[in-house]
Amino acid sequence: MEFIKTSIADVIILEPEVYTDERGFFFESFNAALWEKAHAGDEFVQDNHSRSIKNVLRGLHYQIKQPQGKLVRAVIGEIFDVAVDLRKSSKTFGKWIGVNLSAENKRQLWVPKGFAHGFLVLSDVAEVIYKTTDYYAPDFERAIIWNDPAIGIEWPLEGRPLLSRKDSSAPAFRDAEVFEENG
Repeated sequence: MEFIKTSIADVIILEPEVYTDERGFFFESFNAALWEKAHAGDEFVQDNHSRSIKNVLRGLHYQIKQPQGKLVRAVIGEIFDVAVDLRKSSKTFGKWIGVNLSAENKRQLWVPKGFAHGFLVLSDVAEVIYKTTDYYAPDFERAIIWNDPAIGIEWPLEGRPLLSRKDSSAPAFRDAEVFEENG
C-alpha cells in the first residue's frame, strides 16, 4: 500500500498494490499494521456504505464534536471525493482537495478529523464505503453549502446536482462552525 501526500497536510491518498490475472484481481483494502505505522491513534469504529446515482452530491458534512476521520473508497462506479480543511489554526484553512475514487483505480482518500467531506457521483451509479474514527452523532452533524464561492470547489458537474434537503439549505462557509484546534 502506498501512502501519497497531497497539497493539504494530513489528507492522504492510499493506493493499493493490485494483483491481477485472467481470474480477476486481489488487493488489501486495509491493513491495521500499516495503518497504525502511518496513522497511530486513528482507529476505526464504524463502517458506512452508501449507494447513489449520477450527479448526486453528498456534503459537505462534518461533526463539530466527536469529529470523524474518514477513509473513503468507491467499490462500484466513480466519485469525485472532496475534503475541506476546517481547522482554523491550519495553514490550509478553507482550502480543499478533490480526488477521483473509483472501483477501477481502487484508490482511497484519508479525510482527517477537522475536515468537511463530500462527494459527487460521476458514474451512472456508485457505491461508497468508508471507515470512521468516531460514531455518527446527529446532534453534532454540520454541513456547508457545496457551491460556496469562498471555498471554490471545482466540481466536475454536468448540470445541477441532486441534493438532499439538508445539503441544499446548508449554511455558507463564513457562517459555519469550525474547529478552533486541529481536529
